[in-house]
Amino acid sequence: MSILEVPGARLYYETHGSGPLMVMVPGATGVADAFKMVTEHLAAHYTVVIYDRRGFSRSQLDGPQDYDRRLETDADDVRRLIEHVSDEPAIVFGGSSGAIIALEILARHPFVVRRLVSHEPPAVRLLADGQKWIDFFHEIYDLYSQSGVELALNKFREQAFAELDRQAMARAPKNEYTLANATYWFEHELRQYPAVELDLDALKAHAYRIVLTAGQESRGYPCYKVSVELAKDFGLDLIELPGGHVGLLTQPAEFARELVQALARTGHGPKA
Repeated sequence: MSILEVPGARLYYETHGSGPLMVMVPGATGVADAFKMVTEHLAAHYTVVIYDRRGFSRSQLDGPQDYDRRLETDADDVRRLIEHVSDEPAIVFGGSSGAIIALEILARHPFVVRRLVSHEPPAVRLLADGQKWIDFFHEIYDLYSQSGVELALNKFREQAFAELDRQAMARAPKNEYTLANATYWFEHELRQYPAVELDLDALKAHAYRIVLTAGQESRGYPCYKVSVELAKDFGLDLIELPGGHVGLLTQPAEFARELVQALARTGHGPKA
């Protein structure tokens, strides 16, 4: 475990395994621990870096934050982390809102990205009924403001994710940071990141580096549908991985095995 000083924050990160560098960007939980189980399997093939995003758990804020540019800042944090741990570009894996960040990294800092794995980004503006989902996220925020974290999270999970994911999210371990992390996410991410407009032109220029994945159990749910739309836009195949939105939690060994195989098919396997 290590700390990287960046403008406005101190990033907590861990390094596991050996081989080509893979940096994993967490979603709503914001924490490295979300990748602990899948990292145990990926570390046999890659040098895996997992970290807490700024403002979550052990990555403490240091000074004023520009929340109007938070996505850009999240992407820059990963750019700095990659440059800190290696002289080479990295495979960047992003899950959920972490996938939105990962796509932002590729659009803004392509020189640090060797390959990008985007797993179910909630960029719902890409959907025909995207405004419905943006309105839904605002309704969830209002419920959180009026009735607290738990009721809002329950409604959020019921509407946006498959049963397998809902069960996994509900039994996620709680610690001293859990409430603060959830509050930070509600305030600064729930409404903001799904509403982002991805720079599709910049991404299309690097589409050959993108691997689009989605959970087999997520079919019909919004984040899966976003991945389908991105596949159409970029002319790429969508690769289904075991489980749903959080298959790396529910089926970590199978998820890791098929992710490694998918990267190998693109020439970015462990021996690439």
